[in-house]
Amino acid sequence: MSEPSADVSELAGRLFEMARRGDADPLAAYVDAGVPVNLTNDAGDTLLMLAAYHGHAPAVRVLIARGADVDRVNDRGQAPLAGAVFRGEDEVVRALVDAGADPLGGHPTAVDTARMFGRDDLLTVLTPRP
Repeated sequence: MSEPSADVSELAGRLFEMARRGDADPLAAYVDAGVPVNLTNDAGDTLLMLAAYHGHAPAVRVLIARGADVDRVNDRGQAPLAGAVFRGEDEVVRALVDAGADPLGGHPTAVDTARMFGRDDLLTVLTPRP
């Protein structure tokens, strides 16, 4: 597999930065124009992972609406939901759970992370009801 051109690498870098900043509308426009919604960086982080970790619920929602894989783990086995729990991003946690994210996916899981940080309020969101 050949290395991407400098232009492609530069665009990818801008997209990952948009996800970190939570630039929902530009991200949506790029994905709508053909950028893969599950684009990953060199650490295996998707646009969704970066938006979730940095607490940007609107960006998380636009990526989910465009088919982002809510359970895709990065190269360290971390899932977006656990990252959002770790960072205490309640609105992002709810958006991911509403989209069907698996609270037991990745390592550590979102449930384990909530327990580790005493987030009983999030455990109720993460624990399926009978």
